[in-house]
Formats: sequence, C-alpha cells, structure tokens
Amino acid sequence: MNLNKQSVHLSDLKPGQKGIIKDLSACPDASALMEMGCIPGEAITMVARAPLGDPITVKVSGYRLSLRKQQAREIAIQEAALVS
Repeated sequence: MNLNKQSVHLSDLKPGQKGIIKDLSACPDASALMEMGCIPGEAITMVARAPLGDPITVKVSGYRLSLRKQQAREIAIQEAALVS
C-alpha cells in the first residue's frame, strides 16, 4: 500500500484509490452530503468515473454514491492510498 500524506480533493483520486474525508466546508451541498454518509473522518473510495469524467461513483458508509465532479472538487481528502 502506497500512502500519500498530502491533502487532495476527491476529484483528484483515480479509481481504486481511497482516503479519509477531511473537510466539506467549501461545498454548498455539505449538509446533504453529510446526510448521505460523507462525514469528516469517514473512509471513501473512488470506484469509477463516467466516460467523460462526470459523474463519479464513490463508496462511502457501505454504499455507492454518485457525485458531480464539481462536488468532488470541494471535498478535501487526506491520506489517499492506492488500493492494491
């Protein structure tokens, strides 16, 4: 497992990479995302991107969630790791 300690955004992850949600404060949809399980401290995995890059599918809180690329740009992630 390759750990990258720098902070990135969810939109920066490639399919198969995971991280820990660090901050949602920049996202206007923060409360709705938190209701869907995107809570700071929660593990999140990038599952797939649509062929044109939008939307993306992530796995969080035990289920898959589709997000717009703009929403993913506003979710800060820490400790992104490549899943082997």
